[in-house]
Amino acid sequence: MLQANVEGIGFWGTGLPDWDSACAWMRKGERPLDPPARPSPQLLAANERRRAPGTVAVALEAALAACEAADRAPAALPAVFTSTHGELTITDYMCATLADDPRAISPTKFHNSVHNAAAGYWTIGAGAHVAATAISAGNYSFAQGLLEAMVQLNAGEEAVLLVAYDGNASGPAAEVSPSTGLLGAAFVLSREACAGLPTLQLTLHTQMPAAPVQCSDEGPLLQLFGNNAMHPALPFLEALAMDRESVWLRAGVDQWLELGIRHE
Repeated sequence: MLQANVEGIGFWGTGLPDWDSACAWMRKGERPLDPPARPSPQLLAANERRRAPGTVAVALEAALAACEAADRAPAALPAVFTSTHGELTITDYMCATLADDPRAISPTKFHNSVHNAAAGYWTIGAGAHVAATAISAGNYSFAQGLLEAMVQLNAGEEAVLLVAYDGNASGPAAEVSPSTGLLGAAFVLSREACAGLPTLQLTLHTQMPAAPVQCSDEGPLLQLFGNNAMHPALPFLEALAMDRESVWLRAGVDQWLELGIRHE
């Protein structure tokens, strides 16, 4: 069993630009008026904010919010970035351009096409020299990212930043890997117990539970973001916001994560 404390949560989703607004939606059905169409991560210089793709922007916005909520310096935290697809709109552009006019490839878009683009922008913007890991595991990306972060934590790190995000798919990729909107969630996880913070207990199973807890597709966040590729993270977010005591996450073909949550 792996354990962690949730020191801080960051969130940005299309129409719900922070964790407070996400909680207001889940608990009261309230949504903010005129929310921004895209996050604007202040960790980056203005010219970098303009160049950064939507997935990078949403990942960094959520990550910085989680660090601020935990009162942790971003530069000091090892980080795990997990995304189902990375930046699929740029992937579509790259494939189309390579097929039609390979010499026209944009260098800026090329360097934003790699899966660790968000992790790279984060380390530059935060001035971080600690480890940053980028993970992709298909539909199991969130669960595997959470498992990686908690393994690092229980291997000796004092605290770890977990960032999960996905954006829009376009072109032929959208037909086989559909995803809409921007969604990012981040968590600062720590080893030291602290009164007032949720505590996680994670157990890895190789068999599907007889009665999965909160695995439905009818939760309030799932109603809004169920078509985003990072939707597997939403039951966990709902469990934290609604003081639920457990949630199960699919982590692989024959893997499930059982998360017990103690709310102090």
